[in-house]
Amino acid sequence: MKKLLQFLCIPLFVVFGIFAFTNQIDDGEDWPSYLGGPEMNHYSSLDQINRSNVSRLEVAWQYNTLDSGVFQCNPIIIKGVLYGISAAGNAFALIGATGEEKWRFNPDTVKRFLVNRGVTFWEDGEDKRILFSYDQWLYALDANTGKPVKEFGIDGRVSLKSGLGKPEALEKKYLMSRTPGTIYKDLLIMPTVMMESAGAAPGFIQAFNVRTGKIAWVFHTIPLPGEFGYDTWPVDVHDRGIVGGANNWTGMAIDKKRGIVYAPTGAAAPDFFGGSRKGANLFASTLLALDVNTGKRIWHYQFVRHDIWDRDIPSPPNLMTIKRNGKSIDVVAQFTKSGHVFVFDRETGKPIFPIREVSVPKSPVAEEEAWPTQPLPTMPAPVSRNLIAESDLNTASPDYDSLLQVFRGTLKGIFQPFSDKPTLVVPGLNGGAEWGGAAADRDGILYVNSNEVPWIVTIKSNTGFGEMSRGQAMYVQNCSPCHGVDKFGNLASGFPALSTIKNKLKKSEVHEIIASGKGKMPGFPQISDDDRKAILNYLFDEESEKDKLASAKNVFGAVEPWDLKGYSKFLDSNGDPGIKPPWGILTAVDLNTGLHKWKVPLGDVKKYKDQGLATGTENYGGPIVTASGLLFIAASKDAKFRVFDKLNGKLLWEADLPTAGYATPSTYMVNGVQYVVVSCGGARLGAQKGDHVVAFKLRK
Repeated sequence: MKKLLQFLCIPLFVVFGIFAFTNQIDDGEDWPSYLGGPEMNHYSSLDQINRSNVSRLEVAWQYNTLDSGVFQCNPIIIKGVLYGISAAGNAFALIGATGEEKWRFNPDTVKRFLVNRGVTFWEDGEDKRILFSYDQWLYALDANTGKPVKEFGIDGRVSLKSGLGKPEALEKKYLMSRTPGTIYKDLLIMPTVMMESAGAAPGFIQAFNVRTGKIAWVFHTIPLPGEFGYDTWPVDVHDRGIVGGANNWTGMAIDKKRGIVYAPTGAAAPDFFGGSRKGANLFASTLLALDVNTGKRIWHYQFVRHDIWDRDIPSPPNLMTIKRNGKSIDVVAQFTKSGHVFVFDRETGKPIFPIREVSVPKSPVAEEEAWPTQPLPTMPAPVSRNLIAESDLNTASPDYDSLLQVFRGTLKGIFQPFSDKPTLVVPGLNGGAEWGGAAADRDGILYVNSNEVPWIVTIKSNTGFGEMSRGQAMYVQNCSPCHGVDKFGNLASGFPALSTIKNKLKKSEVHEIIASGKGKMPGFPQISDDDRKAILNYLFDEESEKDKLASAKNVFGAVEPWDLKGYSKFLDSNGDPGIKPPWGILTAVDLNTGLHKWKVPLGDVKKYKDQGLATGTENYGGPIVTASGLLFIAASKDAKFRVFDKLNGKLLWEADLPTAGYATPSTYMVNGVQYVVVSCGGARLGAQKGDHVVAFKLRK
């Protein structure tokens, strides 16, 4: 999910995007929008920090949000003021030179730790606004005071469900946003996330009027009757209330000169079984090029037809200019979870590198119809492994024999449909390339971090579902994919056990988490209060005889014949991946040639580092690149902040962070001093929780 500063060096540039059409002059000192700018390139023209002095970096200031948790904010900086959002959804403004708090806005009296990666800035003269989302609401605040803008919606907020259909049909459907919206003139185009199971909300792309909060246009990612792509779905897709999703959750890139917004979409829901959505399913798992003024489709490319692997597009695309055969070409480049990068002409959608159709296996599940072919680019090569053999297993692991046995017992293949037999997914469901996205420089080079950890996925038949108690059935349907049918969880994969939850939390606390979500867990507002109580009684071993005899029924009135049983990472007993390293990588991909320039491990595992081995680690959050040729990245679970040379991948500097910084950094200049800032929340991959915003500058 990312945005770019591809034009920061142009003098007297009229600001767009998270900064609207105004008289503001962009001199390259700001980080004016999520991931740097509308092209999503994570690029800055600043060069005060360079190869010769980067060793003098030191902490300039630190700010604590007081909301420890999954904190993935990429702050924006406008004229010396830093704006961000905490792990609990509190928007804040800081003085960029000191970290001193200017204002803070809390949208709710109850703290809900919902993943959110930043805020959006818009201005027109003296009217300056910060726009951000919390739960299902989109807020507009006065950028100077942090107070709600009363004329925006009702008392400063509007519902993100506004353009999705009839309110009564959406009332109990979960929906929020994890990524800042994208500004074009007076339009704010918003990403959304929803549940990924049966009954999910539709993922239509909505443009809001930034002044009033009213809907300006809506693009139906699951087409309505008569619209292009409608014939790629069952005719009753909108009537049964089962299929949803196909949403943009990553954020979008905008070519403001051409007036085109590029929006990648996720898989349709339900994620892992598509029996109720047979067909190719446009516009799920697709890159859409839309007229930003009207929302009309210009062109599209679907990366996964009938996606039953949750291979939704993980990040915003990059808008770049490359040279091929002596000719400059404006392109849009999109990474996928499999680690491939597809490159297209921005105006026409014509692929820059050939794409081949590969035949894929049929589904072992009778009710499923997997699409017979899938597209893969011939160049560039993927940045992550897609297939592994027995020779790739980690022979240094003390559990090698067990890993080999598990490996031999799985189905394999880049597009192997899931079944009740474990299937090895390489890389795992998070990617490969993931939500951190790629940085891009002016030379046509992409810099992307990726993961190399396989996952094992199984789906389950719902035969016998009705024989369970109501609470057990509701738990199995809604909670077991992450926490396990036996409630033992999967700590290595980040899912806590619920078998002892009654010893850790109060019923009221669990009730609130089920309703509103926490961290990466979505809320389940569509579950009725009675069903929620049934789940709680089951979890707390307080089911009455009446509860145990109550029949189970899907909250949407239907039970899909198959859904996700669960997934786990392919790890050994030490928590290390079951394959040989590297397990986390930073790669430079030259789009002028289609070749990798260099590839280095990202992150260290101490016990292996002490042996002189560079393994890399799992990593989340992306890099940024500056005009001085430096790559700044945190992301790794070893809680380091690093600087690499973009020319060769050489490590130039590293420092310890308070906890892992699973966020993309930002860089800016105030009073002639360049700062680099990163959010450190940890709380995943074994890292302790944190609430830190840490800024660095050069030591004098």
